[in-house]
Amino acid sequence: MNNPMFTIKKFHKYLSLFISIQLLLWTISGIFFSFNNIELVRGEHLKKPAFQESFSVYEAKFVSDSATITYHKRLSDLVVEVRDSSGIKYFDQTGNLVNKLSLDDAKNIITQRTYLSPTAIIEITEPQEGSEFRGRSLPLYKVESLSEEGKVINIYLNPYSGKVEALRSNQWRAWDFFWGLHIMDWDQREDFSNTLLRIFSILALFSALSGIVLFFRMRYRSSKKTDSSV
Repeated sequence: MNNPMFTIKKFHKYLSLFISIQLLLWTISGIFFSFNNIELVRGEHLKKPAFQESFSVYEAKFVSDSATITYHKRLSDLVVEVRDSSGIKYFDQTGNLVNKLSLDDAKNIITQRTYLSPTAIIEITEPQEGSEFRGRSLPLYKVESLSEEGKVINIYLNPYSGKVEALRSNQWRAWDFFWGLHIMDWDQREDFSNTLLRIFSILALFSALSGIVLFFRMRYRSSKKTDSSV
């Protein structure tokens, strides 16, 4: 008859060996996250202090009650972002659709709202798997900029509202790399409920529980040997 404790010990040994690499990656990525301020990773320190919108109480009477409205300041203009069942549209105060920002105006917004110096700009119209701008509505302006220290920072700007959607630096890319390792989604790096992660999480739980059982069982056996030798 097999010894159940021997079976648990063998199970714990090989299971721990199997998941050890991912456990190491979880530990390394967790340490990296704990030593990096997420606000710095997102580039919040590169943005100038937000200013109060002087027209925040403006009422867009041309918008239906079922729509979600957001107001944006685009240089000296007001842009009304309207989200409804038909999608997203951008209007001026008179209810007319706004045009995209010119490239020069886009650079002026970067200068106005950040401490960065824009150097080049391109328009992005197609989604890219695992990109720096994933999760953002397209089109976007990608504005390559330089920090005061000479570091290259990519800024993603909404060409209609003028909103800075994201700032991406090497620090963010390192965070994104470790995030992919941590959630075991190496391509998209955004699905933290994927099947592989669930499987390894359950296996890690079994490994921990079997280790606890072995620990207390060995303590129990050790105490029995001590008592019998007295």
